[in-house]
Amino acid sequence: MTKVLLIEDDKETAGEITAELADRGFDVEWSSDGLDGLAKARNLRPDAMIVDRLLPGMDGLTVIESLRKDQVRTPVLVLSALGAVDDRVRGLRMGGDDYLTKPFAIVELVARIEALLRRPLETRETILRVGQLELDLIERTARRGDRNIDLLPREFRLLEYMMRRCDQLLTRAMLLEEVWNYKFVPATNLVDVHMGRVRHKVDGPGDTPMIHNVRGAGFILRAVP
Repeated sequence: MTKVLLIEDDKETAGEITAELADRGFDVEWSSDGLDGLAKARNLRPDAMIVDRLLPGMDGLTVIESLRKDQVRTPVLVLSALGAVDDRVRGLRMGGDDYLTKPFAIVELVARIEALLRRPLETRETILRVGQLELDLIERTARRGDRNIDLLPREFRLLEYMMRRCDQLLTRAMLLEEVWNYKFVPATNLVDVHMGRVRHKVDGPGDTPMIHNVRGAGFILRAVP
């Protein structure tokens, strides 16, 4: 049974989340305090975590940061009433894997947890490398050779997904589902726009291209010396 640790101090919200996840077959452990939640995260080693940002005892981002420093790579969904871009970016940079703003639909929360759990479990390393390209999952930094690459959170997630699947053809539908958590394929150029930005940053002037557009099919990331 998939174990989820919920750290949320609002009893009503916690009850709704727990009931919905339990109905879907998850084993949910609840904590209403940051310090207690951190202790449970270390002892129980859940498959996924849902962490509220503002908690008594220890705030949620400090909980996540402490776990990442301990090399705990459990996927974390951050909940917060703070929805500004800077707040979301900070939540992701502190080690959160996804961010959901309150109020939210329970079905969306469940979908996001399911998406986090579908990410490969066999690759929990903290640094990904493909040729000269390097992605630090804890510091949230990227480099190609001696050049630093400045990535926005979604661009970072997109490049991470591609690096974990080097030399594999990735369709737009796959990317929309796994990187954007869509359950359907909308008529949008979202993937192409973001991919264009990532390609421009990764494949700089004079660099041998690493990201390739396979016409009518999708994209491939290939290593170069």
